[in-house]
Amino acid sequence: MHSRYFIEVAYKGTAYAGFQRQENANTIQAEVERALKIYFREAFELTGSSRTDAGVHAFQNFFHLDLTAADPEKIAASVYHLNAILPADIVIRSIQLKAADAHCRFDALYRSYAYTLYAEKNPFLADRAFFYPYPLDQEVMQTAADMVMRHNDFAAFSKKNTQAQTTICDIMKSRWTAENGCLVYHVKGNRFLRGMVRGLVGTMLRVGRGKISLEAFEQIIINGDMQQVDFSTPAHGLTLMEVGF
Repeated sequence: MHSRYFIEVAYKGTAYAGFQRQENANTIQAEVERALKIYFREAFELTGSSRTDAGVHAFQNFFHLDLTAADPEKIAASVYHLNAILPADIVIRSIQLKAADAHCRFDALYRSYAYTLYAEKNPFLADRAFFYPYPLDQEVMQTAADMVMRHNDFAAFSKKNTQAQTTICDIMKSRWTAENGCLVYHVKGNRFLRGMVRGLVGTMLRVGRGKISLEAFEQIIINGDMQQVDFSTPAHGLTLMEVGF
């Protein structure tokens, strides 16, 4: 008989090759599995909720794992001890007992992301936001963001070599906001494709600078034309904000 636990994590992704374990590269999953092995003195293979690419950050993400005959007191103390083992740029926020068939990926109802831009040099934002010192028409960018809500097939915004079975995504929120001197794109959906948020941001920045029209932006979505999408926005501006259950 096993007990299933969800591990809530947050991390600064700068030093890592992504969320999911990879051969010959350090990842968030590899670090958490290493800490678990040291503390519980057994090896675990975690299941992750939302994969983030190299350099992407997260305020909230999840793993799940199964523990057999685990000492409740040891589990209760595990957050403190695991955080002492983990590097400074990864933190475990909680470990919660769930139903035996709970799944941190398939049970998630939505994910929300924020992509942050700043226009004036700021050393305190340099590794978690994109320095973009160009004039932008925020009103027209919001109109483009509203267009995103009207569609559900985002084939154009999916990078190649994806394992996704479908390009259909239900977008619940798509909004640009001004926050503390930054311009932030907030997007929430039931799922996202590989590179999708960065592709949306990069292409909407072209709209905001007058490089392409709103009509052209919507046609990119409708036609599924990946060649017209700008995926060049850097990973460090993107943060996974929340995984909702």
